[in-house]
Amino acid sequence: MHNVRFLSIASLFLSAAASAQSAGTLTPQVRNFVSVGDSVVALTNVTIIDGTGSAPKTGQTILIRGDRIADVGPVARVRVPAGARVMQLGGSTVIPGLVGMHDHLFYTAAGGRAVQMSFTGPRLYLASGVTSIRTTGGRSPYAEINTKEAIDAGRVPGPRVHLTAPYITGGTSGAGSMAQITSPDAARRFVAYWAQEGVEWIKAYTDIRSAELKAAIDEAHKRGIKVTGHLCSVSFREAVDLGIDNLEHGLFTNTDFDPQKKPDTCPPNSMVRVAAANMTSDTAKSVIQTMVAKGVGMTSTLAVYEPFFANRPTKDERTLEAMSPEVRTAYLNVRNTIDTATSPVLTAPMLKNAMAFEKAFVAAGGRLAAGVDPTGFGGALAGFGDQRNYELLVEAGFTPPQTIQIMSANGAKILGVYDKLGSIERGKLADLVVLDGDLASDPSVIRKVTTVFKDGVGYDSAKLIAAVKGRVGID
Repeated sequence: MHNVRFLSIASLFLSAAASAQSAGTLTPQVRNFVSVGDSVVALTNVTIIDGTGSAPKTGQTILIRGDRIADVGPVARVRVPAGARVMQLGGSTVIPGLVGMHDHLFYTAAGGRAVQMSFTGPRLYLASGVTSIRTTGGRSPYAEINTKEAIDAGRVPGPRVHLTAPYITGGTSGAGSMAQITSPDAARRFVAYWAQEGVEWIKAYTDIRSAELKAAIDEAHKRGIKVTGHLCSVSFREAVDLGIDNLEHGLFTNTDFDPQKKPDTCPPNSMVRVAAANMTSDTAKSVIQTMVAKGVGMTSTLAVYEPFFANRPTKDERTLEAMSPEVRTAYLNVRNTIDTATSPVLTAPMLKNAMAFEKAFVAAGGRLAAGVDPTGFGGALAGFGDQRNYELLVEAGFTPPQTIQIMSANGAKILGVYDKLGSIERGKLADLVVLDGDLASDPSVIRKVTTVFKDGVGYDSAKLIAAVKGRVGID
């Protein structure tokens, strides 16, 4: 969804392993948010949901040495060396660092407001347990390059950033900050330029035509990068046939379900017809089979759509406190309009349809990931919206282990970094989220983050959240 310093590529775009940080490499401003900076740490007597899809394990110890998980297992088996910092965490759940697969570094809100989140975004993502993000489309790409460089250098607290180029779309008007691509040659030039600038992904948007999307995909693959899309003029099945790597938003952007769809044209008001489609239809089965057969992943972004539906729990106090006063007022005004509408355009069964489509995709063997997409009219905030995705996926019928797998391991696999992170396993980077409570029995525990470990360094979630209070919508 969208309302939308040149640096050495070799030094800037490092692998997850190469960019590992110790507390000693961080600036004093970042160390202010560090609550655990010891070189050897034991998180003991915890419940683990490890990201692999396995059932929760109780009575576990995770041993962190430097930036790595040195050991993990039952308390009685894991040997904690002398001198280690031992954190007794009975009653806590530990999950892998979340991998946000649609986590922009810009924010849009009611009234046409759009700002870069160079300050609030990184802090909110990390505070919420999101230790890696894919930006999935940029409005101000060099601001995002600079933000990534500041995080990697230890000058700003934040997640690992996997950069996506500015959006590419078609058409002749209304693209705003997007690149309007009207020929295959222009698509190839665009991809070549941004590949040299070090992006890992290209993001296609609603009005892209098949010929230009095909050229972008082919050029991207030639250069070792991938393509995803928030599509409309090209349907999911068409995009899969063109070789796309990933698809965004699930049901709501899939015009295979729109009877008014014509080639290379985005039908007006398509989402309303698509959202009302039959999820047991031959079309639904065909779309899913096509995606699964070609190994094309899909990103769930339920949190950004939920505020458009009436009478949903979309007034989280933390979210309202983080917003600037003007943004908060504008958001609540829109929410009131939606909640009091006598004939809502989007109905509760439509949201259930979207959930059912994602559930069926996974049941058929599809790889589902998740991300917040902090756009729309401002109700889905960086990090907080990722947490809300957990609750929504559980509402959709996924088990807690399945949901954590979707939000950690699956994203890491799509990004190609699962050998380094995405699950709680010996030898992987110590990206871990400590939650106060039993997540397996209470989905709201996903919001009760106490400490977030990235590269084995523990950050104080509450301090990071306090730093952004009243600033979302400003910077």
